Amino acid sequence: MPNRRGFLTSLSSLPLVGGFLPASLRAATAKRDYFKELGIKPFINAAGTYTTLTASLMHPDAVSAIEYSSKHFVKLIDLHDAVGKKIAELIGCEAAMVSSGAAGALTSGTAACMTGTNQEFIRRLPDTAGMKTEVIVQKKHRYGYDHAVRNCGIKFVEVETAAEMEKAINSNTVMALFFNANDKVGQIGAADFVAVCKKHNIPSFNDAAADALPLEQLFKYTKMGFDLVTFSGGKGIRGPQSAGLLLGRKDLIEAARLNSSPFSDSIGRGMKVNKEELLAMYAALDAYIKKDHAAEWKEWEKRIKLIQDSVSGVPSLTSKVEIPEIANSTPHLHIFWDQTKVKIAPKEVVKQLADGDPSIEVTPGSNDHLIMNVWMLQPNEAQIVAKRVREILKAAS
Repeated sequence: MPNRRGFLTSLSSLPLVGGFLPASLRAATAKRDYFKELGIKPFINAAGTYTTLTASLMHPDAVSAIEYSSKHFVKLIDLHDAVGKKIAELIGCEAAMVSSGAAGALTSGTAACMTGTNQEFIRRLPDTAGMKTEVIVQKKHRYGYDHAVRNCGIKFVEVETAAEMEKAINSNTVMALFFNANDKVGQIGAADFVAVCKKHNIPSFNDAAADALPLEQLFKYTKMGFDLVTFSGGKGIRGPQSAGLLLGRKDLIEAARLNSSPFSDSIGRGMKVNKEELLAMYAALDAYIKKDHAAEWKEWEKRIKLIQDSVSGVPSLTSKVEIPEIANSTPHLHIFWDQTKVKIAPKEVVKQLADGDPSIEVTPGSNDHLIMNVWMLQPNEAQIVAKRVREILKAAS
């Protein structure tokens, strides 16, 4: 790595306008700038794979799969079958399907536990007459996505301890839901949760949407014994943002499929997955499993160090790197400063980064310091982020 003066000199020569998109995207947008036509401003993603920030950029293999499949007609059910079989082989689970995001998987998976393959039940949901309707969930695992489970007509039964969970299970219990990101928050850990479900023969469902990274997480939860597991397709795996994976028991995946598109009279009919998304999800997953994860991690560390070095001379500034144990487990850079010496609030830094050209989005959720997640940065974007952060903080010091 060059010395600090040379490093900063090289930063100052970087363009601020245009040219910040990777070559592959520049080529794709050269013919027609749709975002410009629509008045939409793209940004550099130093935040992470947030749905509202359009998650990740699709892997080139996924883009190629979309282009390929867009030129052919196939039978959709046959393609669902074939892709699901291949995905199950890649992950080493009984069965799999591509869903309309992790939220779509929550709905179709819950419906599967309620209806099985009973065609009358499938047709009637969310009319639950004659079906089991109670879903066990830890109080600390209630979250903003459980509507995707509730829309099947179920009733959540909240518990806090394993003893309470055992007591709550009864003849009307249809499923138990586990929110993986809150594993360390609730009192019942994943393994114990599965054990209680196995003991009482009720399906366990793990929403691990943001947890396909590191790679071993992708295989961990089905091997642990969860009957159903869902991952987002458009985050770390870099498939279509509107796609997801539902993995698990063969009988439940079969039932989930029947509760989903293209089967017309089902609760999941509107959660359509088209042929392009099916093939792109398979291609993205295949590429994700095969890539050099260690080399990618080293690249993230280089980006972090580059940004740290760029701001090291700012008065009172300190920084640290944290890696969340669960959910988006990638290096996050945290930058702190004394606001009596660097006279700018973190929220103002965030605003100036977003309002700049190019616009830069950073990780939300902190009021007292700046957080950046570098894993979605494209080639040369770390240098741009480093330059802009340094300029804003130096101007305020």
